[in-house]
Amino acid sequence: MKIKPDLYFKGVFMGIAEIIPGVSGGTIAFITGIYEELIDSIKSINTNTLKLLLTFKFPAFWREINGTFLITLIFGMLTSILVLSRFIVYLLDDHPFKIWGFFFGLIIASGILIFYQIQKIGIAVLLSFVIGLSIASYIALQAPSITPNTNFFIFLSGAIAISAMILPGISGSFILVFLSKYEFILKALNSFDTAVISIFLAGCIVGLVTFSRVFSYLFKKYSDVVISVLIGFLGGSLLKIWPFYEVLEYNSSNEPIYTTPILPTANQSNDLIFFFTFVVIGFISMWVLEKKFIGLNKEI
Repeated sequence: MKIKPDLYFKGVFMGIAEIIPGVSGGTIAFITGIYEELIDSIKSINTNTLKLLLTFKFPAFWREINGTFLITLIFGMLTSILVLSRFIVYLLDDHPFKIWGFFFGLIIASGILIFYQIQKIGIAVLLSFVIGLSIASYIALQAPSITPNTNFFIFLSGAIAISAMILPGISGSFILVFLSKYEFILKALNSFDTAVISIFLAGCIVGLVTFSRVFSYLFKKYSDVVISVLIGFLGGSLLKIWPFYEVLEYNSSNEPIYTTPILPTANQSNDLIFFFTFVVIGFISMWVLEKKFIGLNKEI
């Protein structure tokens, strides 16, 4: 297979999108014209191709999974993720209201834009939205702010997060935020924690082979229902990233375990201004990106 010179940079832009909650690497793949090839390449990783690998038929395995295409994209994505992760951790630590405001705006815009992909609104679609919103809100309000750092949960987080790549408007980083593993994984990347990264990547590989196939089937078979559930999840997740909260319980390390969203206090007025300013910036940024995306489709 002949690789286009700009494939690596398409991977770079996909990595940028995947590390920012509310922006989808799948959307970037669609914009740049590689989405179908990406999905077909991911689906080619199955029991048949794994048999080729296990029987040391490497050339055949590489050819069947479109390996050169995938590895070029992966290297591009890793480049931007490794470069940006340190900067985002800095923003989360030193400018939380600004960065969470930006993410808040991105997610609101994503929900609105995804809504336009629904072909027909009916009872099933409305019910699916309510279910998605209810589940996400319940998890955001009732689940611990700190999720387990066990090998199994890190593995599971990778498996679910990587599957989000095939869904419109949903990024892997959004899933990690929802699972309270976003900062944890970013810090593991910054510190080159090989144990955490290896377990997470193993989960990603399993997710590509299993969950992504299931999500792809559901999306093609029941697209309107799946989209409405996703919109509900996006809406409920806003409670998760709302930066004004009261801590209800701490653990032995003085880390907040349970929190509840609250309205900002009088002495947080500056933080509130910064937050909503960046909500607007995030919203406009996502809207401009999507309008540019739509414009490209019309040209094609």
